[in-house]
Amino acid sequence: MLTTSPPSLRFFLTYSGISLPLRLTEELTPDTLRNRNTYFQAAYDAAGRMLWLEKLVYGEVEMRHDYEWDADGRLRKAIIRSEDEEPQVREFGLDAATS
Repeated sequence: MLTTSPPSLRFFLTYSGISLPLRLTEELTPDTLRNRNTYFQAAYDAAGRMLWLEKLVYGEVEMRHDYEWDADGRLRKAIIRSEDEEPQVREFGLDAATS
């Protein structure tokens, strides 16, 4: 029987760049979160691919990205959600330029 490892949850202060998936930087330890008003949390699969990220502000999710990957580790789909906005879906194919 094939077992899947649960995603690992990591925390970050900020991100760099504008391409997808976002590149989170300045990793935080869980014990430093209580002193932060704003931070990012992200889940990674066993291959190190980011599955989703959330920007938390005062404990509330302000923004969320969900990522889907193909078997070769290429980003295939990103769903971007922000407060009070409709979700944006970006799909990446063989002939589509990635961000």
